[in-house]
Amino acid sequence: MHFVKPKVELLRHTPDPERVVASAAHLCYNSSGLAEIQKSMTDKQVERLIGHCVSMGHHSVLEHATFTYGVEGISRTMTHQLVRHRIASYSQQSQRYVEYDDVSFIVPPKIAGDERLLDKYKEVLREQEKAYRALVDSGIAPEDARYVLPNATETKIAITMNARELLHFFTVRCCNRAQWEIRAVATEMLRLARKAAPTVFNGAGPSCLRGPCPEGKMTCGKAEEVREFFRNM
Repeated sequence: MHFVKPKVELLRHTPDPERVVASAAHLCYNSSGLAEIQKSMTDKQVERLIGHCVSMGHHSVLEHATFTYGVEGISRTMTHQLVRHRIASYSQQSQRYVEYDDVSFIVPPKIAGDERLLDKYKEVLREQEKAYRALVDSGIAPEDARYVLPNATETKIAITMNARELLHFFTVRCCNRAQWEIRAVATEMLRLARKAAPTVFNGAGPSCLRGPCPEGKMTCGKAEEVREFFRNM
């Protein structure tokens, strides 16, 4: 048994994603072909057109750019939240076919920071891991033995989203009100997306970056701190 932390990689994205998005937007009002538009647009025109589309809410053109991430060191708890974002494609490590010799687990920071609670947490997980191994060693298939494994069990997943869905994902999951694990992954995904398409994802993040907090009485009360973090990430 050992503990792991999240690892996020941007595996692949649409080549020159911002030019693709801007060309698709420009095509709507241009008699030229798409290939010609792509070649003729300057970088400044691309940046200006994307900024206009995003600010005006013309987000459908963003769907032409896709981003594929590989995420490891996350819990089954986190992926149950993740797959609620339905305009996306997911491929997750299967507990039916992957047999664990040494189970990896995720530990919440608040438990990790309390030695007494951490010892109890480890004790419970160790017993569940022993039960899993005992079942497998007795001839029980991993697809049935996995029933004793907890939500803390580590998993790996590939995620593909288009830029429009990513903007929504970052709005919801980069918020301080989001659960800590998915928030950490979403924030790293945003950092990588900004490198690949800085104009598209300029200003992306929780709602409070673009206006007042929408959470009402449930607000974290740290809007200025959040804005500062995402400005400097």
